[in-house]
Amino acid sequence: MAREAMHFICQACGAVSNKWAGKCDACNAWNSISGEAAEGPQPVLEIKRGRRVKLLPLAGSEADAPRIQSGVGEFDRVCGGGLVPGSALLVGGDPGIGKSTLLLQVMAALARRGCRAIYISGEESAAQIRLRAQRLGLADAPVQLGIETRLGSILSTVEGGGAPAASNTVIVIDSIQTVMAEVIDAAPGTVTQLRGATQELVRLAKRTGCAVILVGHVTKDGQIAGPRVIEHMVDTVLYFEGDRGHQFRILRGVKNRFGPTDEIGVFEMTGAGLSEVENPSALFLAGRQDNVSGSAVFAGIEGTRPLLVEIQALVAPSSLGTPRRAVVGWDTGRLAMVLAVLDARCGLTLGACDVYLNVAGGLRITEPAADLAVAAALISSFTNVPVARDCVIFGEISLSGEIRPVSQPEARLKEAAKLGFTRAITPPGLSAHQGGITLTQTPLLAAMVAEFEAA
Repeated sequence: MAREAMHFICQACGAVSNKWAGKCDACNAWNSISGEAAEGPQPVLEIKRGRRVKLLPLAGSEADAPRIQSGVGEFDRVCGGGLVPGSALLVGGDPGIGKSTLLLQVMAALARRGCRAIYISGEESAAQIRLRAQRLGLADAPVQLGIETRLGSILSTVEGGGAPAASNTVIVIDSIQTVMAEVIDAAPGTVTQLRGATQELVRLAKRTGCAVILVGHVTKDGQIAGPRVIEHMVDTVLYFEGDRGHQFRILRGVKNRFGPTDEIGVFEMTGAGLSEVENPSALFLAGRQDNVSGSAVFAGIEGTRPLLVEIQALVAPSSLGTPRRAVVGWDTGRLAMVLAVLDARCGLTLGACDVYLNVAGGLRITEPAADLAVAAALISSFTNVPVARDCVIFGEISLSGEIRPVSQPEARLKEAAKLGFTRAITPPGLSAHQGGITLTQTPLLAAMVAEFEAA
């Protein structure tokens, strides 16, 4: 009997090789290669000509895409105003971060608004989900619950039996790694199964007009497990982030064909589930102390939302040959750049000190506008001079030590004024007063260092 042909696929990046290896040569991941049955050679087929495609002009009279409002404001915000019928969403996050809890609350809110909400779970039993619903106070919501991992059964349930799927139908698949297509000769969670199952579920959404939400596992690096082609296939990719040591959870949009990207929604984990945080700036700044060096308030922008967050820094003498650099919530490479500018352009000797940097509340900041706030926190800790409590800071630092303008300064200052701040350190180019806030415009980083040293 002829031996079945095999090929080996990396479950992290999807690279294919002819033999097994402990380390993938494409992405350098260890123990990620698994063998799958190789498909036989495909015969050359002549493509039959079908009916002509109806070509339409680019200009049209259609209005914006209709939305399905869930009633969970933060979730609708990240989705661009609600779910779009016929769209496919992918939600990823660390284990235990609250993905299932969030989606169960969203489905219950949709069901109470008259939508057909179908929750398919392949990881938990019906009893487990019902216990969670009772704890969250959602037991009376008319959500249709199903426990299944076979893709064919899921498609038959949605399209047949009861009422067919329509534009007011929302389906949750928790999770896509557990779904198995019987026609694919591979184990659940492998690259082949993930690609095939996702393709069928996306096709279901486009064909019936229902909205499909897929839950995806993440790797140790925080990326959604499986090949990146899955993220290309869906319309929206959301990441549910947070630190288990904090009660805040961030729902972040990284791809959205129907709305803005880099939008965030803020939730607070409580005993009764996830509650929306309508004013996250006030919560991120709660508990701040007066006259403490090494603390600065950064006025940032996350998507379309202005957000104020506290940046904490500690600079201490080091007894090690290589000083420590510990960063939570910011880019380590960006911190190294700011420290180098402070050393070379401002004359501070921070290279021989241990530096610890933390963004309070578990938020992760990615925009370069935080450079000036980070520098202010570092200088404050180094000189032991506190930053004024009623002062916010934002600006980008160049390698020459100049402070460069950032986007949407008016929105940042408006949010600061709403929370009672009266002063701001900003890049040059703005008027002296913005909404009752007095501005200190700093063209060079060395000027801010001189002010701290003079104080």
